[in-house]
Amino acid sequence: MTLLDLTPRIHAGTRLDSLPVAIIGAGPMGLAAAAHLARRGIAFTILEKGDTIADAVRQWGHTRLFSPWQHLVDDEAAALLADDGWEAPAPTVAPSGSDLVTQYLEPLAAHPAIAPHIRLGSTVTSVSREGMDRTRTQGRSQKPFALRITSADGSAADVPARAVLDASGTWSQPNPLGSSGIEPLGTDSVRDLIVPALPDVLGRDRDRFAGRRTTVVGAGHSAANTLIALATLARLEPGTHVTWLIRNAQAQRVQTADDELEGRGALGSRVEQLVASGRVEVVDSFEITSLARQGDGVRATSTTGEKHDADLLVANTGFRPDLTPLRELRLDLDDIVEAPRRLAPMIDPNEHSCGTVDPHGYRELSHPEAGFFIVGMKSYGRAPTFLLKTGYEQVRSVVAWIAGDAEAAGRVELTLPATGVCNVDGGCC
Repeated sequence: MTLLDLTPRIHAGTRLDSLPVAIIGAGPMGLAAAAHLARRGIAFTILEKGDTIADAVRQWGHTRLFSPWQHLVDDEAAALLADDGWEAPAPTVAPSGSDLVTQYLEPLAAHPAIAPHIRLGSTVTSVSREGMDRTRTQGRSQKPFALRITSADGSAADVPARAVLDASGTWSQPNPLGSSGIEPLGTDSVRDLIVPALPDVLGRDRDRFAGRRTTVVGAGHSAANTLIALATLARLEPGTHVTWLIRNAQAQRVQTADDELEGRGALGSRVEQLVASGRVEVVDSFEITSLARQGDGVRATSTTGEKHDADLLVANTGFRPDLTPLRELRLDLDDIVEAPRRLAPMIDPNEHSCGTVDPHGYRELSHPEAGFFIVGMKSYGRAPTFLLKTGYEQVRSVVAWIAGDAEAAGRVELTLPATGVCNVDGGCC
């Protein structure tokens, strides 16, 4: 069966409310949105580019989250699953990414109210209005959305929708290693020596790191996880050397004190101990401008001309949203954070941490393109201060708006674990 076989046809006079809501992405946010829509009896379609649900989460599944289960499960999804006999995991236990998938996301995706509406291997390459580019205005809000979908076999089709929730996340769009926001000169020549964020150092990627000099670039919690794993490997494998390279003058980037998420605070404390003991070497004030091969490894050059050699670089420099598929939509995004304009000042990482973001919902996520919403991690643009619980509240409010339930849509209530202010250089969540 091809995508074309699954595509509803639009006829003249088609009412928007007769079409499904399109959800882009079958991760935690996309599946939570599906649960809310299912509970309200609203038709939906989930479009997932991976071959399995939660494809991005599986890629870092070996990593343990610092949030316990009580902050990782959407309330409406839990209610839907409970009706089918699901038992929630212990609320105070922090699972791994793989646990999140097997114990929560897979049962949710397999629920009979959701499973028939998931389309795997479906990449959304563009979103527009039926028969309208972004310059046309008259009658725009009455036109269905048209999502161009490409399948794994290369076939393409346009899928109509009454509304669109982009829950595709940012995992596939990492920030470059250069502090300028673009790739350092020479990156293509050493691409094979640059490792994406959160490698499975002690598992499937162990042989790649054992006995080698690895430099971790980045200052957030993803970098901390990788540094801890590499330091463990260095104890087990002779010749393994670990360096932490940051662009600012201080190595401290992850919160350690006064953190209500115990796992997050412990992560920072462990890295501090590794640095103090000399098991992790720190290179600070190093802004990469160019990369080049040096023997079998890579040489990084800084803005001051300083050189740093390694066998491998691990890029833990954060993520950014892929806005290319949305060019034909009328969006209102902040020029700096690339989040919805009304949300941006509330999540500015210079001022806010995960726990100091004010409650927000459909109003802050709205765009001039009526019926289109970016939810989840992608809604935060380049800000790293996102928690799953925040996203679940987003989809609750947005789905209530789609359902015409103004009271529920506007009743945004959320209490998050507090922590210190996150630094712009690294995510805390």
